[in-house]
Amino acid sequence: MRLGRIYGNYIKNNLFVKVIFVFAVIVILTVIGFSYFLFNFISGSIVRNQLDDQREAMDRVNLYLQQKYEWVQSVVQDSYRDTLLSDNISYLLKHSYQQYIQYRLGEGYAGGTGSTVNAITFFGDKFEADSDIRDIIVYSADKQMLYVYKSGGSPKLYQTNASRSYIPDMMSQEGANASTPNIWVRKLIGQWDTRLYSMRSRINDKNTLKNIGQLIVYFDSEMVRQALLSASKPLKGTILALTPEGQVMFDSSGRYYGHPYPYMDRIGAFQPTADLDEPSYVSTLQSASAGYQIVGIMPKSDMAKSYESLKNTIVLIAALCILFAVIIPSLLIVSISKRTNKIVRFMRKVEGGDLSARLQDPREDELGQISRSFNDMVEELNRMIDREYKAEIRLRQSELAALQARVNPHFLYNTLEVIRMRALSQGAEDVGEMIYSLAKLFRSSVRASAECTLGEELEMCRLYLELFRIRYKDRMAFEIDCPPELLSVKIPKLLLQPIVENYVMHGMESNRGDNRIRIEAENGEDVRIRVWNDGRPIPPDKLRRIQSELDYPEAEGSSFGLRSVHERLRLTFGPEYGVRIDSDPAEGTIVAIEFPHPGRRAEKERAEKERADAERANTERADREKGGASRDVQSISRGR
Repeated sequence: MRLGRIYGNYIKNNLFVKVIFVFAVIVILTVIGFSYFLFNFISGSIVRNQLDDQREAMDRVNLYLQQKYEWVQSVVQDSYRDTLLSDNISYLLKHSYQQYIQYRLGEGYAGGTGSTVNAITFFGDKFEADSDIRDIIVYSADKQMLYVYKSGGSPKLYQTNASRSYIPDMMSQEGANASTPNIWVRKLIGQWDTRLYSMRSRINDKNTLKNIGQLIVYFDSEMVRQALLSASKPLKGTILALTPEGQVMFDSSGRYYGHPYPYMDRIGAFQPTADLDEPSYVSTLQSASAGYQIVGIMPKSDMAKSYESLKNTIVLIAALCILFAVIIPSLLIVSISKRTNKIVRFMRKVEGGDLSARLQDPREDELGQISRSFNDMVEELNRMIDREYKAEIRLRQSELAALQARVNPHFLYNTLEVIRMRALSQGAEDVGEMIYSLAKLFRSSVRASAECTLGEELEMCRLYLELFRIRYKDRMAFEIDCPPELLSVKIPKLLLQPIVENYVMHGMESNRGDNRIRIEAENGEDVRIRVWNDGRPIPPDKLRRIQSELDYPEAEGSSFGLRSVHERLRLTFGPEYGVRIDSDPAEGTIVAIEFPHPGRRAEKERAEKERADAERANTERADREKGGASRDVQSISRGR
């Protein structure tokens, strides 16, 4: 309701506000749409760049782990190239440690060229080759023994009997060459550092190619981070190295060491996004040889922070563009609106009767031409009024004054006669009340003004009918019904009272106890007032005679009251308005009058005036165009 009132007051009938509003909506939607697509394009580029940087970091992690895996494989391959070393390792893994020591001290080894070859020291010396190594484990499949090397020391032997440990079963299984340290091995050797990953290589007998053991190397996972810190761009998001079972070999965030990765089932090679701790972008890189998987995770919230400043910048620029694109044209339109409203204001002054109003606009644009044409029109209107309309207006005023002078005495004489008859027949019991009503009627009827409101006229009718209700001892009832919005409508004075008086004098039957009269007003395009009564019906012949006499000059014996109302309506509002009478023995008698609503009449006259002005402007423009064409033809003729 509030929006409808605002629209009706400020937008509906204001062309310039509509223009500004439509232009502002178009500009705002265009700028917002362009800003939205620009933001999506740039933010998408930022996301792609961030993901490319993360994939580059994943490549470095993969390269680092792949190098460790290849290094472990190369250790075993190097042992195969040295026959004496290969035999030495095979003997160590097929026999007990004591037998291996005796083998090295035996006759067959005393003077040989390979006397310096020692499988025990071969594996222990590998700590010097890579500082990332934390443990080296050599497993003997035949003896179910673990040779565990720590930094700077001899190996420590651990027995892993299958009847008392799961380690032999675990070692015999085929699995990924890259993984995390097995829990049973950790427990056996007392290695509980969770930030480790292992690389494994099988050791086979060179002669029989039978598997005789495994080489397992534990690397420090935190050393992988060094490969990332050496990059020129800082790492964003999280990079994980996972086994096929979801065990964490490396975690750049350090959150998941020692536990299976909880969202392993949500990571797929063909899924660019996944709902992990939070919605995130996911990239994967698979190592076919070692069996591990590199996973890059970039939370969308972190990604959004990277283009937060971009969003703020675009919003600021869009707001400034909207501000300037709307304000500057609005100022121009407001300037045009002020000049147009000035023209409308002066037109209303002229419409209200101020024919001295003149517009001062020296500009040569269209509005300036309209202002000068308006001044010319007012001048012409003044001349026309002096010639014709003033004389006609004075004539109508004289006629109305003459009719008014005849109506007032007629009404007063009838009222005084009623009071006199009441006093003679009833004494003075109700005279005070009747005189009070009559005094109010006198004050209303003798006013100099020729107009009154419809509410005042209805009040006069009520007082008049009240006098007769008292006179006939409630044998007469009356009703008055009028919408509140019509009470303030201006009408000629004594427009309804003569009709009511006519009913009392000619229609009411004093011997009846149910005489009724009703006055009702209806609001529409025209104001319609009906006076209905159930008194004596008018014979059809007499009704036709009364109706015909309304349009002719007054004749002897004719109804002065109805004719005066009819003539004043026609003089005031035009020949299409007046009094209409219908009488039916069953329905009663209805006297109806119609006259235009003052507000709607003014709107109608304004619309007709605007249409006439538009037609005149079109005619003038056509004349100018015709004159220009004639001059062009004359110029061509003279050129010939």
